[in-house]
Amino acid sequence: MRLRPGRPDLSRYAELVDVPAAAPQAPLSVSWLGVSTVLVTDGESSLLTDGFFSRPGLVKVGLGRLRPDVARIDEALARAGIDRLDAVLPVHTHYDHVLDSATVALRTGAVVVGGTSAAHIARGHGLPSSRIVTAEAGTPYVLGSFEVTLVAGEHCPPDRFPGAITGPVLRDARASAYKCGEAWSTLVHHLPSGRRLLVQGSAGCVPGALAGHAAEVAYLGIGQLGLMDADYTERYWDETVGRVGARSVVLVHWDDFFSPLTAPLRGLPYAGDDLDVSIARLRRLAARDAVSLHLPTLWERADPWKGLAD
Repeated sequence: MRLRPGRPDLSRYAELVDVPAAAPQAPLSVSWLGVSTVLVTDGESSLLTDGFFSRPGLVKVGLGRLRPDVARIDEALARAGIDRLDAVLPVHTHYDHVLDSATVALRTGAVVVGGTSAAHIARGHGLPSSRIVTAEAGTPYVLGSFEVTLVAGEHCPPDRFPGAITGPVLRDARASAYKCGEAWSTLVHHLPSGRRLLVQGSAGCVPGALAGHAAEVAYLGIGQLGLMDADYTERYWDETVGRVGARSVVLVHWDDFFSPLTAPLRGLPYAGDDLDVSIARLRRLAARDAVSLHLPTLWERADPWKGLAD
């Protein structure tokens, strides 16, 4: 692997930032709120993956103890127009996904739905047991106007903190306490409209796990994908986008999550990922499969189904 200084120039990909904005009458909208945090709402029911807004800096992550930053969480919820949620769905339990999940749930009346590791964190962060759902892989859960199915997945290698969390994690813990736990492919079915969405929070998956599932749109996590070889990228695409038959793919988990959401958006430095490599490979795969490829606009309520043939 060749390391180089600097970080990607996002202006090179301006033409990909073209997910259609949601019209007021759209039955469903999706908003990207950084990393793998995705808001899905029809105006009455709302789901949020992860809910990670604190985004502590690199030095704090490496040397300090992490706590949810309530001021940043409240600011992000207000900017996204979130005052109530049916559920918060951590895609796995590394800190950059689950650190704020329970705090967001406490502020929005939501339940946290995830694996045993996510339940331990939610409990340690003060969420009552009555608002924690320990999910079984492959079981559909009705949450408001949505049916959600969590399918067993894997984290993209390298997983710096692998393994399960076996006891409560308190609100003041080191990053290493947030082990990966169960990693999920999150399938969302909006029951009134029939629209289906895959949120793939990490660039790893279990081969064949998504067989038999369908989604027109995939929000595809690509963190660390640029460090993998081309064969890995193709397998990942085929086992996620290809398995569910998605026709529109929106790329997430490429932004520098050590920087607050109030700062200008930027990609991860090349020392930790290579967005240029990822996009070049994914463009070829998207062209091969006649799939539209996009980058999201932070905060915007989008309609990624708009323009897809019925």
